[in-house]
Amino acid sequence: MFARMQAGDVNISWLIDEDARGTDGEGLSSGAEEAKQPARCESCELAVTGHGGVCSSNSNPREDRLGTADAVIASKAMSLSQSAGIAAKPGRGAANWHMWVASVAMMLCSWLSYVDRQILAVLSPMILRDTGLTAQSYGEVVSAFSIAYMIANPLWGSILDYVGMRAGMLAAVAIWTVASTSHAWMAGFVGFAAARALLGLGEGATFPGGLRASMDSLPPDRHSRGIAISYSGGSLGALLAPLVVVPIALRFSWRAAFLFSGALGVFWLLLWTGVARPPYLRPPERKPERMAWPNPFERRFWALVTSYALGAIAIGPVLYFSPLYLNRVLHFSEAGLGKVLWIPPFGWELGYFFWGWAADRFAPDKARPIGMFFLLAVCCLPIAAVPWSNSAAIVLALFFWSMFVTGGFQMLALRTGARTYPREKTALAGGTASGAWSAVAAVLLPILGHWFDEQRFAEIFWLVAAMPLVGTTLWLWLSRQPDPRRHRPADAG
Repeated sequence: MFARMQAGDVNISWLIDEDARGTDGEGLSSGAEEAKQPARCESCELAVTGHGGVCSSNSNPREDRLGTADAVIASKAMSLSQSAGIAAKPGRGAANWHMWVASVAMMLCSWLSYVDRQILAVLSPMILRDTGLTAQSYGEVVSAFSIAYMIANPLWGSILDYVGMRAGMLAAVAIWTVASTSHAWMAGFVGFAAARALLGLGEGATFPGGLRASMDSLPPDRHSRGIAISYSGGSLGALLAPLVVVPIALRFSWRAAFLFSGALGVFWLLLWTGVARPPYLRPPERKPERMAWPNPFERRFWALVTSYALGAIAIGPVLYFSPLYLNRVLHFSEAGLGKVLWIPPFGWELGYFFWGWAADRFAPDKARPIGMFFLLAVCCLPIAAVPWSNSAAIVLALFFWSMFVTGGFQMLALRTGARTYPREKTALAGGTASGAWSAVAAVLLPILGHWFDEQRFAEIFWLVAAMPLVGTTLWLWLSRQPDPRRHRPADAG
């Protein structure tokens, strides 16, 4: 029994005072502080300050008093462990694996989002040939997605923080399922641009939701791995999309591939209806009083934007233009593309988990992991060598490596940036990062598409190689500690 296990006059009221510690498991490591705040007797409403935390006004025999304290404390402790889940030690059964379910569900969501968006990229040689679109027009269609995605990410981040994950994700995935299916009936630039814009509007909820689920459900020393799981569905979707949609397109048509993606969306909506509830998805402890919007006058905003948007810039060029590069420069057929386009996303998938583990292992408490950021930036440089190789194996290896490192930038930038925001604005932080990346992609991809038509491949890949180093340098300056002599009170929110 809890009361009999205490030593001396140690106050154990921290187990009873639930309001003081919260329900996220963080208070379990600070019981000494919370022990200073007395609990209250449930029968007489007086402060509990006596020996063993038993009310001094209670006139019952000692055994009854111990039994009452035992019952209250055991009930509170069980309630806390069941509601927090994450406070349970590893290996204690259901509560231990329940905390990962939300991240796995969001992994499937990000998988779906990248299957939907990659269909156009994977089948671009076939679609451009059938519709007569140029590479520049194709880049502008992708840019329409990026502009909508840029706006939608912080918007959905705020919505998810305010209305909750269950309703918000159901609405978002329903929107992009309709958008993805609508591609099957498009035939020209305007139709594809409109469909891509609606797709970007819905998919903007994917990564803010993934970040929120991981940060809420897992303890700090598992945040990076939780984010890796939630976000890894994107790389997994990009990896599997060629293996799935190319056979469908070759057997039926490219339009059938978009109809298939709509069916996948309906399946995920049914899955989320069952998963988005306790014990798998806990309701938020508190939510913002109103919907928020990113504040561009904060240093933390720009630190997150530069580290994520510029550090992870290779995602767009590699995923969207590698099929065209392999087709037009290295003369891969559509069937041949279906056999190799899984390689760059596979590097991305491995990068999520390797760098997520590395961040949790070597920099779990570092607010500014400078060495790891610059290591990643230097590792991004080899992709500049792509135009100087005629070997398909070397080119694919460089694409693989670039995406492997990009996964590390995402994990590190998200974890570092999200910790500068309060917990109730976690999804907003994730939306800010993804929206910033999309803004850069919206500007960059049409330019790269124009350079691609002009065969200016050296400029394309040197730009992709250099931008992470620029982003890391800017992050280093923006995230520096303020001079104590010029310190002013920071914005608490």
